[in-house]
Amino acid sequence: MNQPGNIFKSTLLLTAVLLALSACVSDTTPQKPPDINFPSITNLANGQQIFWAGGCSSCHAAPGSDKTGRMRLGGGLTLKTQFGLFTVPNISPDKATGIGTWDKSDFSNALLNGLAPDGSHYYPSFPYTSYTRMNPKDVSDLWAFLKTLPAVANKPGGHKISGLIKSRKAMGLWNHLYFKRGKVISFNNPSPEVARGQYLVEGPGHCGECHTPRNKVGGFNYKKWLGGGMDENGDKTIPNITPSESGIGGWSTEEIIASLKPATGHAPSATPTTTMAEVRQNLAMLKASDRQAIAAYLKAVPAVENEE
Repeated sequence: MNQPGNIFKSTLLLTAVLLALSACVSDTTPQKPPDINFPSITNLANGQQIFWAGGCSSCHAAPGSDKTGRMRLGGGLTLKTQFGLFTVPNISPDKATGIGTWDKSDFSNALLNGLAPDGSHYYPSFPYTSYTRMNPKDVSDLWAFLKTLPAVANKPGGHKISGLIKSRKAMGLWNHLYFKRGKVISFNNPSPEVARGQYLVEGPGHCGECHTPRNKVGGFNYKKWLGGGMDENGDKTIPNITPSESGIGGWSTEEIIASLKPATGHAPSATPTTTMAEVRQNLAMLKASDRQAIAAYLKAVPAVENEE
């Protein structure tokens, strides 16, 4: 999101912007939105597919967990960003330290609106900015699946963040500027395959959270959607995955699909990272048709050329 050494400058800028906005926005106190009409029947198999598409275990399970451990979502992972350290919460069904006391409305408001059960704003280190595009059926099925997982008694530590962003109300101001709910790319009559890929990439897959550049206050640059950039620490390049010369324009559909699975030995123009290795493990659990749809979408998005 930013270059190393600019953390202090970014924090000062964010503080100044939020202070200025506070004079313009009269009320950012979060209001709990109305409940959604969910389907009466849930599908656990679909919920599990959305679990993998959403990468839930990559953040909420203990790092390096085996297959069994990936279903234990006790949290505790620390995410290092330019704004400080964010600790991933426990989302297991544990009633004391997880989300065992939540109902489906609490869960949907978290995913779709970035709101905690008490109505306060979550920080966008939690990718509700993408999950907001999920449909009610998938939210309902994911919720049903999560309730089948083991309860893990673990209370992760708090965040260590700086400046005005400590204020949950300040996140209301951030949302006012950068929280985009609708589809990112507008296609004219997309094929069902491209439409499915768009849903997975822009919604539960939240690919844009890493692959889209951001400004100094963490807002997406939607004009360069999926065009790559620096990681949260500012020390690694996140690749451009648009069909451009500086992206994956030279990749075939088969090569893109191969890159979405682990142990293929195929990543034509990008260096594999630990984070992407986790993503590949998750995407390998999807139906082959969904990986095909993701590839079709990546072929169809506008090309973004990066400056050398």
